[in-house]
Amino acid sequence: MAVLEVKNLSKTYGEGETRVEALKSVSFSVERGEFVAIIGASGSGKSTLMNQIGGIDKPTSGSVRIEDREITGMDEDELAIFRRRNIGMIYQFYNLIPTLTTEENIMLPWLLDGKKENRKKLSELLDALGLKERASHLPGEMSGGQQQRVSIGRALINEPAFILADEPTGNLDSRMGAEIMDILKYSNQKLNQTILLITHDEKIALQADRIITMRDGEIVGDEVIKA
Repeated sequence: MAVLEVKNLSKTYGEGETRVEALKSVSFSVERGEFVAIIGASGSGKSTLMNQIGGIDKPTSGSVRIEDREITGMDEDELAIFRRRNIGMIYQFYNLIPTLTTEENIMLPWLLDGKKENRKKLSELLDALGLKERASHLPGEMSGGQQQRVSIGRALINEPAFILADEPTGNLDSRMGAEIMDILKYSNQKLNQTILLITHDEKIALQADRIITMRDGEIVGDEVIKA
């Protein structure tokens, strides 16, 4: 079953001589449990594509369906709620709230939705992420790798349709970056979490099961590299 369907997605900025086609009729789908890397150089359109999939920006034309729900027609309030409940977002710069502890940052989607805390689930997630001893620490008291683990926990807590990770190792050294990739692979293989990873790094992309290559706003390659 496809958890994500992108059809004829286009995004144009500006008009006349300043007109830029950032996306040109992009189409692909992602099945539940896949680990897909979208790779491309700066200006290839991969970040624009991520913003459309994540509901951060609206396309000029085309559609994005997540778990068979069309998101391109939603208003801002609907999108914010849908995104929080159905898409786990991981960013290069963590985007943690500095005044909240590790536990509170991870539970933020629950707090925003008024959901009851599930301490057992939270404890299991902290354990899997190696953060139990950091549960009460603030972001400023942790390393970059630990902060990225917190952001992964926040993305996983609602068991979303998929994780959308934008250059998640880009702000980390190679050792910490490898640890973050191990956690994402664990989430995919052991928790059956669908992963959509945006990167410019071919070595990072090769750890996925499938690589979609972008250039000049178009998909120029779509290859399954691991059966």
